[in-house]
Amino acid sequence: MSDTPTEEWLIASIVAASSDAIMFSDREGIIRLWNSGAEKMFGFSSEEALGQSLDLIIPENLRGRHWDGYGRVMESGSSRYSTDLLSAPALRKDGTRISTEFSMVMVKDDAGHMLGVAAIIRDVTARWQREKELKERIKALEAAKS
Repeated sequence: MSDTPTEEWLIASIVAASSDAIMFSDREGIIRLWNSGAEKMFGFSSEEALGQSLDLIIPENLRGRHWDGYGRVMESGSSRYSTDLLSAPALRKDGTRISTEFSMVMVKDDAGHMLGVAAIIRDVTARWQREKELKERIKALEAAKS
């Protein structure tokens, strides 16, 4: 008997313990995986999030554009953004918006058919706010020099 953990166990342990939000949504945009990092970031427990639409965390004014793109990805099986670090606002359970950066993973079955999309998401609200404040200070300094 080996004490070496299986690859499946390692992956499940990493996903479960990650402080980044890791989630998976199926072809219809229904949340099927929601780790503890997602619980902390968005404020929804796994029980609350699993089985719900991604609308749970997408600001209402961005939903139309999101679903148009999501549908194209499900149809084509690819995204021109699949290797990029993406940025988008997201909603917390309490209704506040946060700034996020995330990467997407197209999840396909053995035949190459799309099963859905996984995302690894980080809350960058504090950094974004600092950058905004710095830009405002620079603008004020430049205006004072004029």
